[in-house]
Formats: sequence, structure tokens, C-alpha cells
Amino acid sequence: MAYSTIKVSEPQPGVTLITFARPDVANALSSEMGRELLDIWSKLRGDAALRCVILAGEGKHFQAGADLKERNGMTDEAWAEQHRLFEAMIRAQLACPVPIIAAVHGAAMGGGCEMSLACDFTYAAEGARFGLPEAGLGIMPGLGGTQLLTRAVGPRRALEIMTTAAPFTAQQALDYGLVSAVVPPEALMDTVLAVAAQIASRAPLSVRGLKRVVHAGQDLDLKQAMDLELGIYNNLFTTEDRREGVASFNEKRTPSFSGR
Repeated sequence: MAYSTIKVSEPQPGVTLITFARPDVANALSSEMGRELLDIWSKLRGDAALRCVILAGEGKHFQAGADLKERNGMTDEAWAEQHRLFEAMIRAQLACPVPIIAAVHGAAMGGGCEMSLACDFTYAAEGARFGLPEAGLGIMPGLGGTQLLTRAVGPRRALEIMTTAAPFTAQQALDYGLVSAVVPPEALMDTVLAVAAQIASRAPLSVRGLKRVVHAGQDLDLKQAMDLELGIYNNLFTTEDRREGVASFNEKRTPSFSGR
């Protein structure tokens, strides 16, 4: 599939960079972008060589949310059909088996904020702004935002953010625990690429197992979550990568992991 609203590249081995590419409209989420994101997320899910994904925006902003010009005058049926597409898109993102890092600069509003929440963690540039303004538009977040935000910041802060529909700064996002760090704009991509490279250098089966346990374990009681952890742990110590990891430590060399 040839993409017109996103760009896909591999800046480092095993690292895929997905860039929203509608800078003239603040990378607003259109139906076409939804289809293209659904396609790339679906393809990446089956990529055994994939180690990490970075989600970023071209131009001045990360992503300004749904394209309201496209939605203007939509019938209820057309709106529902579009949202089913967006729902499939975000579920495909959430199903990605490797860590996804959001590199946020400028505005991350509405669906753009939700897509950053659907990443595993976020780095933000100084001056970035986040927000879920849907309550001011007669709707509410519908790409997992209500649940992902609540899991990240707790119900009290999440309800305040969503019911006031007020934007908040990168520093506030850091204080809330929504971003890992706030860096100068010119350092954002280098910072995120360095983190992605570090992840890509680790044992890939371990990284995938960790993502699965952390996310799935949230919805289980402690015993079930520990059973999930131990099941994956017991599989990992039989792998070639576990043998390579221990051997490289004892031989004082950098490990070479194969994903086997």
C-alpha cells in the first residue's frame, strides 16, 4: 500500500518510524490516515525483525486530532462508519507486540493525544501541548482515551482533564506521569532514537514478553498476573538468547541476540 498521509522509515535496524504527514492541517486524522495507520500497524504486528516503533509528526505539530473539516456535515451513519475505522486503527496500534514511543512536539490534541496514550511511553519537546477537548465538542474520547488516561494518572486527575477539556503543558504531562521526559525541541528525535536503540539492543523475546506481561497483568489479580509472568519467564530461559546473554556477560562482550 502506497501511503499519502503517513511516512514509514527505518532509521535504525529493527526500529520503525511512523510519521504523520499532513503538516498543512496539523497532521489531523482523516479517514485516509486511519486506513493507512490500520494497514501499517497490521503489517508490523507480524514483523519478527521489529524491535521498537516511534510515532512522530511532521511539521509544527504531533497530531491535532480528528479532521473536523472532513467531519463537518457528516451524517450519523458516516460518522459511525468512520469511527469504526478509527477503532480498528487504535486496536491495531495497541496490539503491536513491541514498545511504541511517542515523540510529541507542538499539539497532541484529541485523537492525537489518545494515540500518544496508546503508545507505551512518550517523550515531549518543550512547548508541547496535550489535551482531550471532546467534551467541548459534544462527544468524548473514543479511541481508548478515557481508559488509557485513567490508568496513567488515576481517576481523579483523568476526570478533571476530560471534563474541563482544557489543554495542558508538557511539564504538566511530566508531573502527571504521562511523559518520561521533556527535552529541547531540537533534541527530541535524537533522544527518542537513543532510547529506541537501547531497546533494540536487548533480547527481543524478553522485550516482547515484558510488554505482554505489563499490559495484560493490569487486568488480572496478583496470582493470575504472576502465573502469566512465570509462564513467559519459563519459556525465556530455554531460548538461545538466554544462553547468549549469560555467555556474553561472562565473556565480557556485547551480546548478539537472534530472537530465538
